[in-house]
Amino acid sequence: MSDSIDPDTARAAFEARDRSADGTFVGAVRTTGIYCKPSCPARRPRRENMAFYPDPTAARAAGYRACLRCRPDETARDTVAVAAAITLIDTAETAPALDAIARHVGYAPHHFHRLFKQATGVTPASYARGIKAARAARVLADGGTVTDAVYAAGYSAPSRFYADGAVRLGMAPRVWSRGGAGTTMRWTIVPTDLGPLLIAATARGICRIAFDEDGAALAQRFPAARIVADDVALQELASEVVALVESPARHHDLPLDVRGTAFQEAVWQALRTIPPGETRSYAELAALAGHPGAVRAAGSACGANHVPLLIPCHRVTRSDGGIGGYAYGAERKRALLDRETERKGN
Repeated sequence: MSDSIDPDTARAAFEARDRSADGTFVGAVRTTGIYCKPSCPARRPRRENMAFYPDPTAARAAGYRACLRCRPDETARDTVAVAAAITLIDTAETAPALDAIARHVGYAPHHFHRLFKQATGVTPASYARGIKAARAARVLADGGTVTDAVYAAGYSAPSRFYADGAVRLGMAPRVWSRGGAGTTMRWTIVPTDLGPLLIAATARGICRIAFDEDGAALAQRFPAARIVADDVALQELASEVVALVESPARHHDLPLDVRGTAFQEAVWQALRTIPPGETRSYAELAALAGHPGAVRAAGSACGANHVPLLIPCHRVTRSDGGIGGYAYGAERKRALLDRETERKGN
């Protein structure tokens, strides 16, 4: 059994026939010599007869053979194919057609369309639209025109940009292109023992938390928004956020004003289910979000999180046990994890 697999977690997923865990490990039965995917409908063996492996290759190396009922080798192949498709879409200058994606990964188009949606929660076309919208957002945030954004993102015409952008960017493209015109954001900077922390909020809730940023950085993101320095109005929110820096395991119900794609929001929700003092790998996070094949995309969703601490992306680490990346530095990430671990041990 692999040391990277928690047997209790794996056993629970196996007992529950958790389809979202398919592709993250296989369960092997010593008495039959067969390995299965977690969702296999076959009768569950006794706990002492189970072993768990990270993939079919490891199970076969240990002397087991694939279950003919659930066909776990096909699940592993599907996971690799979805990951390859995501890489293709992420790196393409223009969104590839379904036929081209399916040909690249060696599947029939209609079959792969179903597999991709099952793994990520969206179709290949929807995922590609999200990538295009993110590219457009970066151009607009850097001061580019709508025309610049349309062609840099790979839209065929401005009409397609406007059709997609209002949903994907969270505000109408015309508002984004005008630097957030019509939007009011109040901000303050509060001292914490991990460094100065910017807190910004709209009337709906907190929209950004960032170490080592200031009002000028916020204004650069939204140069036409009404950016107001307001320590008084944000005093209560700020005090609760500072408390989370000091004790990141504490419960909060602070109002948020964050929007993302359906996939991003699924990942953000999954992040909030990770218990304080515990971590998950990016592969485990993707599975928690219901998209086990979308590991790279799950990492990108963490990077798009504008409210760290409130959506605890610091609880995701590398599968090899390394601390992994964090927008505000590995030292801060480790400090937050250490504080949660200390509180859990008390």
